[in-house]
Amino acid sequence: MTFAPLEVSFDRGDGSIIGQFYEKDWNHIFEYSKNDSEEYPHKIWVGFPSEIDCGYRMGLVKKTVAYVVVDENEYGFVVEKWNIKKQREYVS
Repeated sequence: MTFAPLEVSFDRGDGSIIGQFYEKDWNHIFEYSKNDSEEYPHKIWVGFPSEIDCGYRMGLVKKTVAYVVVDENEYGFVVEKWNIKKQREYVS
């Protein structure tokens, strides 16, 4: 279970939080917010930001799948397709 940091929340942050979904295979919950990339317009929060990691992965969340950037190599981004359920958007 991973929640977005307060910096993207409606009441204490920049309001860029969009919603949440459950990853279907393991039933883990993830929140996601806006990202400035056109190709991957979402930040999928997978951990807490630290000095080593930003806490999110870029991605594209749709109704039943999420495309998540998990790495980058000499050919470009390495993307996993996650089947998701219970995707819901937050209302500000």
